[in-house]
Amino acid sequence: MNLSMEEKDIIEGKKGKGMKKAMGLLNAVGKAFDAEYLVKVSRTHVALSAQEGDTYWCELLVDGGATCCVPCTTNPGWDVCSLSPYYAVTQDELSLVHRTYDVYKRIGAVMSLNCTPELELNVPSFGEIIAFSESSATPYVNSVLGARSNRESSVSALASAIIGKTPLYGLLLDENRLGTLQVNINFIPSEAYDWGLLGWYVGMHVGNEVPVLQFPDFPAQPRPEDLLYFGAEANTSGAVPMFHIVGVTPEAPTLETAFGTNIAKSTLNITTKDLAEIERKLSDEPGDINMVMLGCPHYTYGQVCEIENLLAGRQVIIPFWVLVSDTTLTIAKRSGKQQSLELSGVNLVAGTCVDQPCFKSFEDGMFITDSPKAAYYREGRGQKGFLVRRLSDCIEAAIKGRV
Repeated sequence: MNLSMEEKDIIEGKKGKGMKKAMGLLNAVGKAFDAEYLVKVSRTHVALSAQEGDTYWCELLVDGGATCCVPCTTNPGWDVCSLSPYYAVTQDELSLVHRTYDVYKRIGAVMSLNCTPELELNVPSFGEIIAFSESSATPYVNSVLGARSNRESSVSALASAIIGKTPLYGLLLDENRLGTLQVNINFIPSEAYDWGLLGWYVGMHVGNEVPVLQFPDFPAQPRPEDLLYFGAEANTSGAVPMFHIVGVTPEAPTLETAFGTNIAKSTLNITTKDLAEIERKLSDEPGDINMVMLGCPHYTYGQVCEIENLLAGRQVIIPFWVLVSDTTLTIAKRSGKQQSLELSGVNLVAGTCVDQPCFKSFEDGMFITDSPKAAYYREGRGQKGFLVRRLSDCIEAAIKGRV
């Protein structure tokens, strides 16, 4: 890459070992993707995972004197205060999460502990160049908000937070944001769950293309939760950090605008039968369940209200956890929703991800969720069984203890 004199000074170690490591990584990424130079970023988001690799990288940087020069929000680990009394964790697991939070504080990160920063606290504007990791955040900021970020890792996003720059390549360039594959859908998804299944199906079939979705005429604008779920699942089953929806997302007012100078490489047609098949393939055989887990990505306040309305004061008989941001938890408590749900046996917890050791007590049984992404993470942790169902079905299962 073409580095400025200041950037060369950094990579030569004249600004400290931490900045040297961060610049070295950005330089390597830029070379790998044939970027000509670095450009400034205004904000970043790091997928803090409370896992050894990410924590070690942050320690290398901060021990070398590096600190964040642009705002850097963080993903969740897990709330040790709320969850440790309930579930068995080892001292090593506790030590790692404490160590993680300590080093990210020292490097100057914003300890938001939220996997949906694009909805609160770290919301970029149209055209803003940023560096976001987190598989649900990247497609949302690119597609729904029209900001510009590549599909960053936690280590590259943190390096950008330190240097305040990122290599100019990929989705930062106009030509790479144009659609490359047309997706025709002959139905309107009825709720966020359907959008999630649709996203999973699209991710499975489009690879790393930029899909352009065309629906029948929309009766109403999709909710943020709908678009969030679509992007989260498409970027989990596949690698889709950018999508367009004709007449909905800002860079796709028409089909022609979404494709620009490109010609669609192929066309994908999707029906409701395809979504039903995805639900079947993602789930094990119905039976007894030992936990409900919602909030991957983190549930919004509106979704918390949906749970309360569907429960209608009834009691659940199995552990029921809803993962939310601190903002949502505060509003839910202030509005009386948290207390109402607790009376029904439903627990809200902030600052926590499904991909954490605090839920390992349930891995020998079957859990139910409305998020294929949650099932994907729990399967990676060794979960023996899971069912993917819409929210209303999750609630009925929690009341009965089985599907």
